[in-house]
Amino acid sequence: MNPVVSLLPGGSAAPATSVSATAAEPLTLGVMGGGQLGRMFVHAAQSMGYFTAVLDPDRNSPAGRVSHRHIQTDYTDPAGLQQLAACSAAITTEFENVPAPALRELAKHRPVSPGADAVAIAQDRAAEKAHFVKCGVPCAPYAVIDTSAQLEAALSANLLPGILKTARMGYDGKGQVRVKDAGALRAAWQDLKQVPCVLEKMLPLALECSVIVARGRDGQMVNFPVQRNLHREGILAVTEVYEGHLPEALQQLAVSAARSIAQGVNYVGVLCVEFFVLQDGSLVVNEMAPRPHNSGHYTLDACDQSQFDLQVRTLAGLPLTQPRQHSAAIMLNLLGDVWFDANNTMRLPDWAAVLALPGTHLHLYGKTEARKARKMGHLNVTGASAQVVRDVALKAAAILGIDAF
Repeated sequence: MNPVVSLLPGGSAAPATSVSATAAEPLTLGVMGGGQLGRMFVHAAQSMGYFTAVLDPDRNSPAGRVSHRHIQTDYTDPAGLQQLAACSAAITTEFENVPAPALRELAKHRPVSPGADAVAIAQDRAAEKAHFVKCGVPCAPYAVIDTSAQLEAALSANLLPGILKTARMGYDGKGQVRVKDAGALRAAWQDLKQVPCVLEKMLPLALECSVIVARGRDGQMVNFPVQRNLHREGILAVTEVYEGHLPEALQQLAVSAARSIAQGVNYVGVLCVEFFVLQDGSLVVNEMAPRPHNSGHYTLDACDQSQFDLQVRTLAGLPLTQPRQHSAAIMLNLLGDVWFDANNTMRLPDWAAVLALPGTHLHLYGKTEARKARKMGHLNVTGASAQVVRDVALKAAAILGIDAF
């Protein structure tokens, strides 16, 4: 097990397994994955005095283009992993589908957080559900479907209508099919090539929310306020965080559940846990993401520390302090759809009109091609009150062609 130690930017107090560093060459923090989450991690690490290294096969990856070093290889390439381990004092991941075996290999040489075991759980919906149950956190009734016999058994488990989800590689609504009856379930499993799946019972939802926690190697844990989320077509569209956006008792329950889930797997790093709030007011867990999350992007402008600042702190073994939200906030997800008009013609969004609104903060991810449903950036709106930020956010949405909420 790697020691609990602070990796200070100037190089002092580095563990024996870390690369050497001097004041002239700060310690390097590595990240597996070059997407927008990696890009924002890189910015946070650099602002705290670290160098960064990104491993991603795409030469135009958003994080790779802003990092001190970009290792352009596949995530399982032995030479690439060796390069990342050689230049990094500690390594993290920016998306949950980084192969867990690659993280295990890196962990032989450097501190890696989150660990491969935690990432492996998040990569498999069946294992994830089992972990939730083990932690005593309620989730929707479900059945694992690996075989035809298990599919037939699920038909008698009162899980229809439900949602059939592939056990692996599903995100942003991908790999999910709503099924109303036995015939639809059988057809959906065939369409999904009979891969291992989880069938979840559809529940009467009132709304969705999420909690982001950060846990250090010493077990210290902090969390951000509970986020209220709106999804459209399986993709997060709007996050709202301000006083009164959710009942206080519900928020306390969600935070407690998220902390239990992190504690139950000895998690190190930033973890997001997503929940469903049912129409009767009860809370059930949906899924966890072993990384910073889209719903936490508001922290970049509305809190004294962002989720990426905490990712750096947990990776480097630096002290964790409870983050404070100083402004009411709404986050609008900017998908590639914003770059197309009603006639499906590509156009440049009117950023000037958006930025003329008070309290707007534009974050674009440096992606070179806008495609519908592709995450291109986000807009944070901050202000003194819920009404102020809602008014501005709705005006910005209208300018950008995003549906009102």
